[in-house]
Amino acid sequence: MTNKITFIHSNKLAAVDYAYASRVPSDTDILYMAGSCPLNKEGEILFEDNYKQQAKLCVDNLRVALNECGATLENVVYTRVLVASHEQSDLVEAWNAIREEFGDHNVPSTLSGVTVLGYKNQLVEIEAIAAVEKQN
Repeated sequence: MTNKITFIHSNKLAAVDYAYASRVPSDTDILYMAGSCPLNKEGEILFEDNYKQQAKLCVDNLRVALNECGATLENVVYTRVLVASHEQSDLVEAWNAIREEFGDHNVPSTLSGVTVLGYKNQLVEIEAIAAVEKQN
């Protein structure tokens, strides 16, 4: 299914490490994933002072949730990354860790700094939309 997803890049806009848009064919189901948080199975926030490790754990948890839906990171067509910080360097640290996990799958994304996230000591959260082949 992943080869049906098209990422749109632009020669008229700044060269960035993500696509500007994604096109999803009409014969796919769209999955709206809940925000992926840096929680362990017991519901505890891990790596409370580490943006990079929290970002990687968010991606790990996203992988598990996607797998439950019959999808992988390659099915993701959009992400929103939320980072609880006013420091741009913290946002970049989280972003780089997430981009590393996604590899060549340069999904269109939004990166935002926020004042606080839902769990105590939570620094990073990833929202995702994915597309999979329709289930008959």
